[in-house]
Formats: sequence, C-alpha cells, structure tokens
Amino acid sequence: QVQLVESGGGLVQAGGSLRLSCAASGRAFINYDLGWFRQAPGKEREFVAAIAWSGGGTYYADSVKGRFTISWDNAKSTVFLQMNSLKPEDTAVYYCAAERRAGPPPRSWNRYDYWGQGTQVTVSS
Repeated sequence: QVQLVESGGGLVQAGGSLRLSCAASGRAFINYDLGWFRQAPGKEREFVAAIAWSGGGTYYADSVKGRFTISWDNAKSTVFLQMNSLKPEDTAVYYCAAERRAGPPPRSWNRYDYWGQGTQVTVSS
C-alpha cells in the first residue's frame, strides 16, 4: 500500500509560480512511476505530467509543456511539480498518483493505483 501526501497548492496571480510536492508516507517510491493529474469543476480529470522510476523519463501534457517541470528528490521519496507562468485555466484540484506497471507512465488516470487527497491550485487573472 502506497500512501501519497500532497502539499503546496494555493492562490496565485496569473504569471506566478507554485511548487507542488507529493511524498510517499513512510517509504520511498520504489519501482513506482508517478503522475500528476488535475480536475477542474465540471471537467474530467486530465493528465498533467509523469515521471518514470526507471531512467527518470518525463512526460507532459501539451498544455503545460515548457511551463511545468516534474522531478524527483535525490532519495526518490518525493515528487515535485514546479509550475511557472501559471494561467487561470490551470485552476484545478491537483492530484498525484502512483503505478508500477511495465512500460512508460500512462496518461490515463484509470491506470494508476494509488492517489493522494488532492491540493487546490487557484490562479487569478
């Protein structure tokens, strides 16, 4: 069982930055790929970014490419999502998720086995 704890959400003006964190409760993410997803009111949960345990490959949605960066800490016990140049359309609840199937991290939310509680990000115009 992997327990994920997110932090770092908040209110920021357009053009600003936030860094989200996702920590594994009590253990490192051994052999788990990590993904970030977001869900705005009335919309489906959508893929934002993912990072592979093996090799550290990173994957991004087109809407955030060049603005967001996903990374591990040195111990691979925490995953960060650095969000720069934020836009009002980035407003959503952000979730981290973990899975350990073979292959690159999936972009479909239903391929992930463990989820954090979510953290609200609000970008004002």
